[in-house]
Amino acid sequence: MRPALALTWAIAAHAVAVPAVLAQQTPELLPHEERVPGGVALLQIEGPAEHAPQVTFDGRRVLVLRDGDHWLAVVGIPLAQTVGHAAIRIDQGTPQERTIEFEIADKQYTVQHLTVAPRQVDLSPTDLARVNREQPRLHEDYGTFSAHAPATLRLVAPVPGIRSSSYGMRRVFNNEPRNPHSGMDIAAALGTPIRAAAGGRVIDTGNFFFNGNTVLLDHGRGLVTMYCHLSAIDVKRGQYVQAGAVIGKVGSTGRATGPHLHFGVALNGTFVDPALFLPPPSLPSTESHDGAG
Repeated sequence: MRPALALTWAIAAHAVAVPAVLAQQTPELLPHEERVPGGVALLQIEGPAEHAPQVTFDGRRVLVLRDGDHWLAVVGIPLAQTVGHAAIRIDQGTPQERTIEFEIADKQYTVQHLTVAPRQVDLSPTDLARVNREQPRLHEDYGTFSAHAPATLRLVAPVPGIRSSSYGMRRVFNNEPRNPHSGMDIAAALGTPIRAAAGGRVIDTGNFFFNGNTVLLDHGRGLVTMYCHLSAIDVKRGQYVQAGAVIGKVGSTGRATGPHLHFGVALNGTFVDPALFLPPPSLPSTESHDGAG
């Protein structure tokens, strides 16, 4: 258990004090740490409070916050990260760049077999061209790194329902292996309101081949959430939404075999396990359900 901390979030190159009510509840502001592929590492950095260091991991900017008498790097670890030795790079405005090394432990994820329409696995030239057009846009969206800091790194569940333990699960569609699942599936009835997991700006909305109707929110400094397979989108690009605001409704658009929400959390441009950012579920988690995506 982490002790209570006097916390200041890093914004641009200087520190801004967090209101006292938040500073007294610092452990509730941070994600759970799990140094595994798809997890989060919390790494201390020594340095003066008046100058926030710039930190990168594999060339991507990392969220940094003030944590008592030191800085804290909140590092998203890619699901494809090699187990073993890793390091962040630190630029504190001096000629010599520093590094902080850490170890990434192994984690075994499960395999799920799903049956979907053949056209969603063996893509036609038209569908493949569409996917190739959409991917750069989505990569840019979840790689967003804005100057403002998130109010918290603990998120609220976007919908009530049974959460599958599907993050990191290797999907086998129609007996053909595909990339591991990069989000959490939450079972919910068609039309269930979907709420913003935290306050943020709508980066993008749209209909995508795999994700269906999708909303992406920027919460600041590399923390991005994604909501997929919606039946309706209730927000527009550039709009700011408060935590808990309705942003859409549950559906089964895109590559999905039934109504559910695919919920993704990206940190420094990589999707990590959403469970690390959420309170414990009120309903028991399951290994899978009838949704895909």
